[in-house]
Amino acid sequence: MSSLPLKVKPNDNIIVALQDLKAGQSVEHEGRMYQLTEDVPAKHKFAAKPFSVDEEIHMYGVKVGLARKPIAEGERIHVNNVVHAASGASLSNQEYSWSPPSVDKWKNATFQGYHRANGTVGTANQWLVIPLVFCENRNIGLIKEAMLGPLGYSHGSPYSAFMNELVAAYHSGSSLDAVSGMDEPESVSTRQRLLPNVDGIKFLSHTLGCGGTGDDAQTLSGLLAGYVTHPNVAGATVLSLGCQKTQIDHLKAEIQRRDPQFSKPVYYFEQQKSRSEKDMLSQAIRATFKGVIEANQIIRKPAPIDKLVLGVECGGSDGFSGISANPVIGGVSDRLVASGGSVILSEFPELCGVEQNLVDRCVSGDIAKRFLELMQAYSAAAERVGSGFDQNPSHGNIADGLTTDAIKSAGAALKGGTAPVSGVLDYPGWVQRSGLSLLCTPGGDVESTTAMAGAGANLIMFSTGLGTPTGNPVTPVMKISSNSKIARNLSDMIDFDTGPVIDGSASIDDLSESLLELAIQTASGEYQTKSQRLGQDDFIPWKRGVSL
Repeated sequence: MSSLPLKVKPNDNIIVALQDLKAGQSVEHEGRMYQLTEDVPAKHKFAAKPFSVDEEIHMYGVKVGLARKPIAEGERIHVNNVVHAASGASLSNQEYSWSPPSVDKWKNATFQGYHRANGTVGTANQWLVIPLVFCENRNIGLIKEAMLGPLGYSHGSPYSAFMNELVAAYHSGSSLDAVSGMDEPESVSTRQRLLPNVDGIKFLSHTLGCGGTGDDAQTLSGLLAGYVTHPNVAGATVLSLGCQKTQIDHLKAEIQRRDPQFSKPVYYFEQQKSRSEKDMLSQAIRATFKGVIEANQIIRKPAPIDKLVLGVECGGSDGFSGISANPVIGGVSDRLVASGGSVILSEFPELCGVEQNLVDRCVSGDIAKRFLELMQAYSAAAERVGSGFDQNPSHGNIADGLTTDAIKSAGAALKGGTAPVSGVLDYPGWVQRSGLSLLCTPGGDVESTTAMAGAGANLIMFSTGLGTPTGNPVTPVMKISSNSKIARNLSDMIDFDTGPVIDGSASIDDLSESLLELAIQTASGEYQTKSQRLGQDDFIPWKRGVSL
């Protein structure tokens, strides 16, 4: 690993330690020597100059904080001496000039996808079983228990054999500590499925549908409609209790908004109009099985990569995320947009401080105005409850070098690359044009990935520095590590390692191209992501409110 520290942008006044540095150590950066006044762990930053109280801290070329007390050159930057601060943003008349990367090698690139009647193309072929209200979650579970095993989509818990060994040891009087662990869980192969062209039946559950406001019901209907109309979904079974706020008609209306010529099979069951639970569930299981049999007739066919809609996410971020993983994902984003595809950048609390850059990249004044309005409304809502975007970084973020929300945001926004912003979407909106779209969501991993899938993302790239198993029921989630240590330690979660950027053995451009190739393999079903292998189907609707 390179021992040299890194200044991300020339006008930055803090420097990143690429490995652990010790107090009293002298380090060189661009011909200048810095003597450290204290230990600076890898991923953390130290002062490139002395700071007086309230002097601005800059990283990634933007303001990311203020000195809360005098800081000496070579002193570690942390929450004890820096407080979050960010520059504001305003509408501008400047025209954004973009120099896209060369995409000649992907000019004729295709992936093997599932073509839908409305012209979209799926990277998977799933059937959905969803509740309109939390009261139906138990029934969703009963259908799941009945169907997955016989159809070859589940083998039960991969830890059952391990538990059986523990029980046997208990009965024999042996030490439980002597029982070895288990091998990595096996994924369900195509050969094990009764219907090989259907990638899975996905059972969603949630805590919403009743007891909220009319807007809550409308928002949930919109999100669920986004999943039903999703290109990775062949059809759906919908369970309703009957008396809840989120009604079947609400869902049907939202489906029509998204796809006026909607033609997928959807089966609706309302429990309060059924003769019994047994009768309703028997009918639902039979209808679902028939639907899955029909979906099995759909096969993968070539599609141009401009049919890809890529959602980009970060979670469990560390001080390297904005230096390695996020810029690499940003390189994929730019290559996809340059090829005519679509990208979704979400997590509005993690765009704090880079608003001006995004405003300047908007293709029209109306789009820029919409973005600022959503950001300002979100920020004001957080402040009304005594919070703010400055409280976004988690304990793990801070411990691994993301001292302020502005530092985190400046690195997080790099996932969206440098392409022009062609659309701004409020939750639960959906992508309606190619290019880079901004989607208003919280920074929470699953709320954000849930929303991006609902907006039409048929592939998600998720950067992480600390590791997370997050996945999605309908959209493959590729996990991208910011450092090689986490890629080794959590190999059951990580799909792609950008640690070579940190040790200098590979460039951002080279890794972006390799990651795009893996994305095409994933979209074609040739590569199954680790979250898919783990069966990690995370689904958390955002109950519109303050969630950072």
